[in-house]
Amino acid sequence: MSLAEAAAEADELAQSGAERELAELRQQWDEELEGAARSADYRERAVAYRAIGQFRFRQKLELLRRGFEDESPAARGSALVSVQLLSKDSPGVVNAIRPLLHTIVTTDANQAVRRLAVMCLRHGSAQRETVVLLTGLAEDDEQEAELRSAARTAAADLKKRAGPKG
Repeated sequence: MSLAEAAAEADELAQSGAERELAELRQQWDEELEGAARSADYRERAVAYRAIGQFRFRQKLELLRRGFEDESPAARGSALVSVQLLSKDSPGVVNAIRPLLHTIVTTDANQAVRRLAVMCLRHGSAQRETVVLLTGLAEDDEQEAELRSAARTAAADLKKRAGPKG
């Protein structure tokens, strides 16, 4: 079984609530996941960063941070997909890396990576600076239309979640 196959199995276990089996699978694949994240091949790194989320490996947040700085847009995008998976039920992961996500949203050279970072921010708490940043992106005519649209949607969701004061 490959890391990608094990990660897909882990995702199924997480979705079905099989915590004990998921923990056992995490333990079996921990070292291989770490090794793949350090691979010279960007494809292996991308699989590893995505696997962190599929395994629901909250303990690997530092490893994900390295993924945000990877030279490969595929690896950076995979790390962001993991953030989305890890933050579906709780904004804690997004809140812990919010400044990094703000930087990615505003400076990454790859538009798809920037959109993924916007979608991650959508899973965080409705903090004013994030809403202001996303609203600014949504209104900036120099930004790509898809990025503006994603930013507009995420800002609206966060404002709605913040309630009347937001």
